[in-house]
Amino acid sequence: MSQPDAPKIEFPCPNYPIKVVGKGIDGYEQIVADIIRVHAPDLDLEIIKVKESSNGRFRSITVYITATGVQQLENIHRDLSSCEHVHMVM
Repeated sequence: MSQPDAPKIEFPCPNYPIKVVGKGIDGYEQIVADIIRVHAPDLDLEIIKVKESSNGRFRSITVYITATGVQQLENIHRDLSSCEHVHMVM
């Protein structure tokens, strides 16, 4: 039996969530926002979710963008993943 295909995203896709987990350092939200804004200039920081780990070492940030295509999402993932403060991008 074959696996079903992953759901297809229709572009543009408003409110596309990107979750970024990294170090709980001062300015972390701004670092992530600056990286994402290169590829999604319309990033709205009014719609952001931030969660600290219990010991404060890590912080997860969920932002929402209007995804315009696969290349944009791949570029965001690549640039975030290459940042020394980021541990995981989902």
